[in-house]
Amino acid sequence: MGSFSYRQFLSIALLVFLFASPAVAQKHVKNTKVVSLRSMHKFAPEQGNAKEKPERRAEVVKLIPVEDLKRKVEEQHSAAAEAPSELQGKLTCRSAYIMDAKTGKVLYDRSADLPGQPASTIKVITGLIAVESLNGSEMVRASAYAANMPASKIYLKKGESYQANDLINAVLLASANDASVALAEKVAGSEDAFARLMTKKAESLGAQNTICKSANGLTRPGQQTTARDLATVFNRAMRNPEFAERMSTTQVRTSDGKVLRSHNKALWTLDGAVGGKTGYTVAAGKTYVGKFQRDGQAIIVALLGSASMWNDIATLVEHGFAKQEMASRQHEDSAGGVRVSLVNGKDMAQRHAHYVMPAEQKKKDAL
Repeated sequence: MGSFSYRQFLSIALLVFLFASPAVAQKHVKNTKVVSLRSMHKFAPEQGNAKEKPERRAEVVKLIPVEDLKRKVEEQHSAAAEAPSELQGKLTCRSAYIMDAKTGKVLYDRSADLPGQPASTIKVITGLIAVESLNGSEMVRASAYAANMPASKIYLKKGESYQANDLINAVLLASANDASVALAEKVAGSEDAFARLMTKKAESLGAQNTICKSANGLTRPGQQTTARDLATVFNRAMRNPEFAERMSTTQVRTSDGKVLRSHNKALWTLDGAVGGKTGYTVAAGKTYVGKFQRDGQAIIVALLGSASMWNDIATLVEHGFAKQEMASRQHEDSAGGVRVSLVNGKDMAQRHAHYVMPAEQKKKDAL
């Protein structure tokens, strides 16, 4: 009887365990932490953070086009080329600017946007307007006002008439103040009206900070230009074949037999000079703008407020062509090409004669 009871007790206990085990197992599952395959992969701590990873990877993996890389290198080189410290202590001018005549790229910038009186460099605009507006054979009458302009001049006589061709040459070569005003009155009726026309012309050629108050550059309140503007205007003006031809002339004879000589001594002292205009007033100092060509390359050099103009010009010209050679070398190296030297390494400032302004010319208000 006792044995029967013992077996009965075991059977009942077994049935109780079988019915109770699913609940226990379910409870055990609920208390167990679920670990996904994704969280186990590379030991990722939480699935919630996994959503951020594709965004991070997209930011890191970014391809830069080759052209953009080249452009960034060129911009860095251009910024270095503009650093005035490169010619520190070698220039006497207040501001200077060198540009590639073909591309407009800046090769050197020293306070190029600092305004100043232009002196006779502004005659570039006077001459260009006259070339575009007048027939060379037209006669231009000299007023008393024009004839009374101070030197530099060709001594026009009040009431007499002169060929426009001669007066234009007198402006661009001999920097004649009287001829400038005579042409201004012929084209616009008065010097003031012509000066307004000059300002609009300068703006149309790309000058942003040029204001003209006279036809000859003699000092006037409110009159101004910059080295950058001078270079920009001259580069555009030299695209006019007639203007460029006159600028390249060292001397010419007028219809009445008078000889006009260019003030631009760079034409016979610096290699590659093809045209330029000088200027001087007490307020402006010595000013200059000119174009130079060598071995297929061309640059425009402009300066304001120089104490030793010809030395400054020689230094800037060599610096400009050296910059072009460097740029050409970098371009050919990046393209896998063979470098060809574009400029003689010798210092042209030492090779060429330096000219000193004669004492009588220093007294002139504009050259």
